[in-house]
Amino acid sequence: MSNIQINKTGEPDILQASDGKLTLSVPIQIKRRSGRKLVTLPNGEIVKVQTWDTAPTPLQLALARGHRWLSMLESGKVKSLKEIATRESVDNSYVSRMVNLTTLAPDIVAAILDDTLPDNIILFDLAVDPPVLWEEQWMRIKSTLPT
Repeated sequence: MSNIQINKTGEPDILQASDGKLTLSVPIQIKRRSGRKLVTLPNGEIVKVQTWDTAPTPLQLALARGHRWLSMLESGKVKSLKEIATRESVDNSYVSRMVNLTTLAPDIVAAILDDTLPDNIILFDLAVDPPVLWEEQWMRIKSTLPT
């Protein structure tokens, strides 16, 4: 469970508790402009407002599915990807491709979550045999862009 506190002053800080939980402290200010509230970071940059009430994109759903299935496997709730496929009534290869998404570079994951990947990038481009090295993953994405 998250505990969010908003303070106007201070320095950024990360604290790790003995139970493995992290506390991230980021000083921000909330300013009103034309009746809207804007978040301002310590460097003065204004954070772009994101709408969270929109439906997730197919890539976002696939990424979430892959992480959920990997978590089921790692926790021992299931013994194999085949068991997940049987439970979910989907093909084994589909489960494997969704789990492949959990190996994507953090900035690619951020682009999926922010819905900022180029429109021509499809699930197949990301999920089928992704390169192990993050830099190569970006090279694959760039190779699919129109010239």
